[in-house]
Order: sequence, then C-alpha cells, then structure tokens
Amino acid sequence: MLYELIAVVRPGSLVEVREIAKSAGILVLQSGGVIRGITNWGNFLLPKRTRKHQATNSSGHYFVMRFDSSGPTQETVRRTLGLDPRMIKFSVVKLGGTLDAIKSIGGKVEWNKSDRYYDDEFQS
Repeated sequence: MLYELIAVVRPGSLVEVREIAKSAGILVLQSGGVIRGITNWGNFLLPKRTRKHQATNSSGHYFVMRFDSSGPTQETVRRTLGLDPRMIKFSVVKLGGTLDAIKSIGGKVEWNKSDRYYDDEFQS
C-alpha cells in the first residue's frame, strides 16, 4: 500500500530533519518497503500555536515522504515519530491499495514550484 507522511519538525537544524526522515526511512526499508521520495518543504508558520513535549511552537520544518509498505510498518513509523521529542506534528495518509490506483503516483510532492523555501540539497 502507498502512504504519504507529512511531518513537521521543530525549527532550527536541518540535521534534525534529516535524522528524523532517515530513521523513518530505515524503518520502512528494514521491513521490505520502498521509499518513493522525500521532499523538503522548508520552514513555515503553523496554523496555530502547538504545544508538544512541554514546548510551544509557532513554526516548524515540513517534509513529505511517500512510501510503499504494509499496514503494520506504517503503524511502527507512526509510533516511532510520536515518541520523538523533536516532532511537532505528523500525519500518515493511505493514498491507495491497488496497483491500478497507485501506479501513476510519483514520489516528489511540490508545495509550490516557485516557492523560495524548496531546498534541493535535502534530496541528496
């Protein structure tokens, strides 16, 4: 099944964002899944102030990861991200379960192609 993870990490260091994306990706790969793509959306203001892990945040660093995996693997990714104190918010959405439904879906998710926050360096 194809899933899309949209995650918001506390702002500050791009290294933290990479570590979180890497740890989620390793969980998917170790269980036999496939990562279709990871896209860095950059820093944005949150819709409202959010309190998580005894800290209040008004902005966050967004990234998106599309991956194919089983349901239990997706639950493991959710559990792991929920325990990480660097995470502000995240959401995992199932994009499709059949080959016909997911064959044309790519791995890169653009926020806005003209957006100055997009960082190609995150992809490497």
